[in-house]
Amino acid sequence: MKRVTHQLLTVALVLHAAQLVTTYSFKNCDTAHSENKTFICHRRKEENVSTIVADLPPSAIDLRICFNYIEQIPGQSFTHLPNLMQLSLDQNNISTLHERAFQNLQQLQMLNLTFNNISHLEPLLFQDLHNLRHLALAQNKIKVLPSHIFSTVLKLNMLILEENYLFDFSQVVSSVSHLQNLTTIKVSLNKLTSLEHSNASLPRSLSNLYVRRNNLSSLGCHPSFLSHLQYLDLSFNPRLSADAFQGVDLAQLNHLSLQATNVNIIHFLNISNISADSVDFSGTGLNNDSQLEEFCKVLGRKVDNVTNLTLKSNGIHSLSSTSLQYCPKYIEKLDLSENKLNKTNCLLFLNYTKSIKVLKAEHNNLKQLEFCKGQRPFKNLKYLSYSYNYILIVEDYAFHPMPNLVNLSLNINRIAWFGRNALHGLTKLKNLRLDNNLLTDLFRETFQNLLNLETLNLASNRISVIFNNTFKSLRNLKTLDLGDNKITHIEKQGLHGLASLSKLFLNDNSLKEIDTSLYYPFSDKLKVLSLESNLVRFLSQTTSSPFINLNQLRELNLGRQQPFGLTLLPRNFFRGLHSLKTLHLTNNHISHLAPDAFDDLTELDFLNLEYCCVGGVQLQSGVFKNLRNLTRLIVENMGLQNFSNKVFGNLTKLQSLQLNRNVMHSIDVDTLESLKNLKYMDIRGVPLTCTCENSLLQNWTVNNPSVQVVYLLDHPCQDTTKVRFYNFPTNVCYVDLGQFLCFTTAAVIFLFTVVPIVFVKLYWTLKYSYFVFRAWFSEQWRRLRDEEENCVYDAFISYNSSDELWVYEQLVPNLEGNGSSFKLCLHHRDFEVGRNIVDNIVSAVYSSRKTICVVSRNFLQSEWCSLEIQLASYRLFDEHRDVLLLVFLEGITERQMSSYHRMRKVMLKKTYLQWPGSDCTDPAQAQKLFWSQLRRAMKANSQCETESTDSSHNRAQHSESEMSDDTKYLLP
Repeated sequence: MKRVTHQLLTVALVLHAAQLVTTYSFKNCDTAHSENKTFICHRRKEENVSTIVADLPPSAIDLRICFNYIEQIPGQSFTHLPNLMQLSLDQNNISTLHERAFQNLQQLQMLNLTFNNISHLEPLLFQDLHNLRHLALAQNKIKVLPSHIFSTVLKLNMLILEENYLFDFSQVVSSVSHLQNLTTIKVSLNKLTSLEHSNASLPRSLSNLYVRRNNLSSLGCHPSFLSHLQYLDLSFNPRLSADAFQGVDLAQLNHLSLQATNVNIIHFLNISNISADSVDFSGTGLNNDSQLEEFCKVLGRKVDNVTNLTLKSNGIHSLSSTSLQYCPKYIEKLDLSENKLNKTNCLLFLNYTKSIKVLKAEHNNLKQLEFCKGQRPFKNLKYLSYSYNYILIVEDYAFHPMPNLVNLSLNINRIAWFGRNALHGLTKLKNLRLDNNLLTDLFRETFQNLLNLETLNLASNRISVIFNNTFKSLRNLKTLDLGDNKITHIEKQGLHGLASLSKLFLNDNSLKEIDTSLYYPFSDKLKVLSLESNLVRFLSQTTSSPFINLNQLRELNLGRQQPFGLTLLPRNFFRGLHSLKTLHLTNNHISHLAPDAFDDLTELDFLNLEYCCVGGVQLQSGVFKNLRNLTRLIVENMGLQNFSNKVFGNLTKLQSLQLNRNVMHSIDVDTLESLKNLKYMDIRGVPLTCTCENSLLQNWTVNNPSVQVVYLLDHPCQDTTKVRFYNFPTNVCYVDLGQFLCFTTAAVIFLFTVVPIVFVKLYWTLKYSYFVFRAWFSEQWRRLRDEEENCVYDAFISYNSSDELWVYEQLVPNLEGNGSSFKLCLHHRDFEVGRNIVDNIVSAVYSSRKTICVVSRNFLQSEWCSLEIQLASYRLFDEHRDVLLLVFLEGITERQMSSYHRMRKVMLKKTYLQWPGSDCTDPAQAQKLFWSQLRRAMKANSQCETESTDSSHNRAQHSESEMSDDTKYLLP
């Protein structure tokens, strides 16, 4: 207790002496481990951009505000961020940009405003952006560009205006003509009908112009207008014809795309001065042999060499051996993708162009790769891609004519049958992709000639078993991807021969155990091993380490074991992994982590334990004791209940800590202070209480200039919604706790002692005082006092319901009938319906000259009867008026009356009557005397009377004289 008190007092002194320090946390942004350089402000609830960036420091260089509901950017929104170099405001709802929106951003180099609703640009919008190089305004609603909009952005080299409503190209030209550093303009997907440019011209620096998907019907430009361009995209302008290029200088172009236009490509080649090697012939209607032959003749006349011949999207169904015979003899790259080819014919169409190095036939209708042994070889072919086809069968020797192939892509097909000798002869192959197919079996013969293979991708197939020596010949293989298969078993020598393997992916399979012997062939080379999402499970702590010999392993992934997770993490499971840098154990339902579980991981840099454990796990002391090189730790949603120095205190190099979505209510500040290099901490979803227990933590998070606590200003209090964690009041936490507890304890003891006594002794006094005060406050008391001169009733009858029969048969007839003229107040008859019963009682007492209490044993036990007699007796003693009459229906002993002090006091001071019982000698005579005495007592002196006659006044005086001597009328 003394230690805690001392700490709290110390903090109080510090807070008193220190000035307000801005917390190193940001309400709407996250630095993403970038040390105040890059800020990401995605999907925030704020609609005002100034509010989002208000707390960002001037050191910010890269700011990304995306996926929000911002409608406008006011002036001077970013003036406090003068060092900003990249600003992304894409995918918001921006419609208005104030002309001073980007004021003071002289260092800005990249501005992204894509995917918004901007329709208007102020002429001075970019006037302060003197260093702007990249401007993206795509996917907006811009129709017009002010003539001087880019007058000050002289260093701009890329302008993106795609997918807007621009219709006048001359506006674009006039706005950029002075930009001598501009290299790229993108105005695709607009409403342009021509490239007319008035008297302005494009800057000489411009090399790339994209005008695809507009409504161009002609170019309408000066013949030299495009003479300095190197890349021109005019594709998907269906009204554009070859005549539009008549006389236009295209000699400098390196690439021209005319796909999906109305350009007759042969006519175009005949009238244009463009180099045929620079034209992309995709989508130009060359879909049969006759057209291809004519095309090749024209092409061959214009050039001898073609670096890249692109014939994509032409609808070509087949190619014969003579289809390309008239094309130039030297073609380096041929792209036949996105056609309708259904056969390859062993590539016989390449017989006349044997210089081809790269062939792509992706996105076609190929269904089978046939037997090609004996065909003339294509010795120059090094890259071949049949990706994205429908290939079901690959026959033996399908690639025999390609002995020098280096890269072969057969991924994303339907290959179910792969000949054992399909790859025969590919001794120089280095990269092979067979992923995303339907392969079920692998055979040694399939890969036996691939002596130089370095990367083999077999992911996403249906392989179930890896047989012995399957990869025996692949001594140079470095990467093997067997992920997302159905592998249940790897035979003892299944990975034998992989002497150079450094990356092995076995994720998303059905392996139930990790066999140590499997990794022996490459144990000194393996650096990356993924066993994620298998069926590995441990039920014993005694399992030996399967990684004992993998002393070079850098990355290990054991996350998401199905369906139960690892369950247990055996002791010494990671024995031997002295070089491991990255470890993933996510989603594993581990019930216990041994204190020495990570002892051998002395070089570990990144540890991910997200969702790794079951329920509220209790991390053992020292579990991270050897992880002194750890810089990033994720313990998200582990059910952690505490954050102690014994567990986390040794992580002295830790820079990033993600504690989010755990169940701890407090975080130990001493432990946080021991993490000297901590820069980033995420505690979102941690139910921290806003109590004195966390006052030190609040001070640490708010006043720590070196550690960013992610979205601290949004962090709620667990026990209240009125304040946030960063600003809950802590003043009370810095008092002398000993003195405070002493006084508090004394006060509590006093209250628990005095309150019961007061309750017993003064219960009715307090209750009466409350009702009197309430009546006085509502002016009811004054009204009753004022109406005393004209009382409504002669007597208010207070009785218990069990005595109701006597009241109806005896009392009422004798006082209201039989010649008597008294008016009685009976609760069942005269109380106001719907009115509070206490108010009815008070009104009845003060509206009657007398209160007659019909006392019996049941009367004494009734709370309401007690209240009525108390009210009447208070009126008697406080106002000194003889207003109370006691009528005893039965004999009550002194002992039975001992608990009713107020009634005993009345009996000693005033008259009381007792109803004569049946045991009297003459009951009739006794009852007659009883009623006579009661009538006389009711007519006794009172300031309010129902009749003001002299005779009644005299009778009252006479009665008073007879009863003033405290005479007791006791009838036998």
